[in-house]
Amino acid sequence: MRPRRPVARGPISSWWKRRRCRTEPRRYHVSMAVQMALSRILIRETDDTHIVELREVEGDRVFPIVIGFNEAAAIERRLMGQEPPRPQTHELLANMIEQLGYQVIKIVINDLREHTFFARIYLTKSDHVVDIDSRPSDAIALGVATDVPVYVEEHVLDQLVDPE
Repeated sequence: MRPRRPVARGPISSWWKRRRCRTEPRRYHVSMAVQMALSRILIRETDDTHIVELREVEGDRVFPIVIGFNEAAAIERRLMGQEPPRPQTHELLANMIEQLGYQVIKIVINDLREHTFFARIYLTKSDHVVDIDSRPSDAIALGVATDVPVYVEEHVLDQLVDPE
């Protein structure tokens, strides 16, 4: 007999919240994180390696990250002001977040483990903040779609400069 899957209660099941989301009191302060701005995007049509380069807002450090073609194309489209005739994945996600009454407040690239970056998308609704696990490429594309700040944790930047 197969184990039963948890039954969803309400708009988001408690099972899902325990695994992918954390809620916390409303906080807009980002500790130990550095605000970054999108510096450039390199799309190589002959290669599967596409790079987004983030540059420190109040400094000189650069944060390059390899992303997929779809995310690179979505970011480039948004930067060029081209609206697709139908919502693409990141626009769809932004629309769903808004329709559910949430607002994206920031993107934080918070870890680097075994050559893989990790990110969190922070949403707010009423009196609490929810942060959701994400791939950095998707988080950056959503951040560009919703025009929110992107941060990189200091310890992640330090690993790029001085890998141990």
